Amino acid sequence: MGEGSVTKPIKGRPSWKLKPPHDRWTQGMVVSGFSGLPRSDALFLFFDWPANEGGGGRKGAWLQTLNAVAPITGADGKEPRAAAIAFTWSGLEKLGLSKDALETFSAPFKEGMYQEDRLRRLGDKVKDKWQGTVIEGGPQWSGNIPVRKEELGSAGELSAGETAKERQVITPKTVHALLLLYDKDEDAVRTWARLVEDALAPHNVKVVQRLPLELRLDENGIGREHFGFADGLSQPIPFGDQSGDGTGDDSIVLIDGRPAKRDPWHGVPLGEILLGHTNAHHEKAPGPFVQDDAEGRGRAQGLNPEGAPEGFLNFGLNGSYLVVRELRQNVAAFWNSVHDGAAKIRAHDPSATHVTAQWLAERIVGRNIDGHLLCPGGLLPADEDKRPQNDFGFFRDDPRGRGCPLGSHVRRGNPRDGLAKDEAAAQTLLDAANNHRILRRGRKYGTTIKDPRQDDHQERGLLFICLNTDIARQFEFVQQTWILNSNFATLFDETDPLVGPKGHFTIPEQPLRRIVEVATFIRMAGGEYFFLPSIPALNYLAAP
Repeated sequence: MGEGSVTKPIKGRPSWKLKPPHDRWTQGMVVSGFSGLPRSDALFLFFDWPANEGGGGRKGAWLQTLNAVAPITGADGKEPRAAAIAFTWSGLEKLGLSKDALETFSAPFKEGMYQEDRLRRLGDKVKDKWQGTVIEGGPQWSGNIPVRKEELGSAGELSAGETAKERQVITPKTVHALLLLYDKDEDAVRTWARLVEDALAPHNVKVVQRLPLELRLDENGIGREHFGFADGLSQPIPFGDQSGDGTGDDSIVLIDGRPAKRDPWHGVPLGEILLGHTNAHHEKAPGPFVQDDAEGRGRAQGLNPEGAPEGFLNFGLNGSYLVVRELRQNVAAFWNSVHDGAAKIRAHDPSATHVTAQWLAERIVGRNIDGHLLCPGGLLPADEDKRPQNDFGFFRDDPRGRGCPLGSHVRRGNPRDGLAKDEAAAQTLLDAANNHRILRRGRKYGTTIKDPRQDDHQERGLLFICLNTDIARQFEFVQQTWILNSNFATLFDETDPLVGPKGHFTIPEQPLRRIVEVATFIRMAGGEYFFLPSIPALNYLAAP
């Protein structure tokens, strides 16, 4: 479902790292999922002071205090504990970042996740109605980013009798920043979180929501989400200079110092994850700029003009955009639904004795409960480390979804080469799919349910977090074109059976297919687009 890099490193595949000086300029969560720090807290921060209507006067003194009690972790070494921070557009505005600088951010970030068209693309709200994949009453938190003036009509003002083209969605809680604290055990992270909250309170920085997060790796070092499935098994793998002429990106190497060559199945250019680096379009992933003032304040904090227009500094270099969505999981609803679905199949076809609740659940996901891919006639064999194999395509071995159904969650989330019409197009479709990959860094919250079929009325789920440099081409594309596409892969009128709305799900099986109805098991309780600044950009925000 997207816990991200929660599995322990694979023996046969060295992990990657950034070369100096990019490693010390980049927040550590970009490179690491902090699997050695299994407990964490997500602190949702609100800046309780008036908005900077004139765009003047930066208010980052609290960041200096934060640096004293919870310094943000760089990517240049292993720390005994770690911290990361990201900001919403409204948070950067409250910090006093100039209007000109704010305008240089990407459109999705400036508009926010709750802009009308973005809500529709994400399947959250259609025709002014919250969909079934959102909690009752609507989401509880967001950046509460105001509707941009050009959406209101001429001159940004409404005349008598005129109505706005778009209404702002207001959530009960406004989030200006997300602070993530990572430590080895629950007591340590809880104590640290209280210390941070107390230190920030005199600066009128308030914690409006706190989510305790954890990995809970199993004996094989694999994380499991609340439905019980192995998770975090597939991630994009960034690579460096492949041009051979020195024009590519040489900011990344393998952990042992060797060049980070392109992985044939999961390789993506570093610029898909980090702003200012070469992306899938063979250009530097564009990010925001700030003015290079005469006093040299930006340069003094480590910002440089590389990739910025003349007279500006690259504020986005070595930063990224975070997509954050709080997804509540109804575990009892899921398992009761698949139990009922399996019973209906057996009642209709008494010969289908193999159809159990777990059999149906595994086809909804596309992997078995331990993470092995479903294939015609069985499972994809484990790799040399006896872990679920991830280097595979769908076209050659399962083009029609006889093993892993075409509409299953794993095929929709990353179709690989499965959308190719013939063998000649398979590599092209794999490359195209990799142009939409996201790097996941989420964790789960809430206790493990004791009886999966008995609702204990406790809130549990996943704080989905992913990094990408192009929100529209990466996260939003995956959500709209793959996850929620009712005609995905030749299907008709069905969406993702795990994270999509209530509907039908097709399982190809002899003599033809089985069609079951699946309910809504996962609901969005809040979310927003965040900017994850580099360490120099963070220092710039903290400077007086």
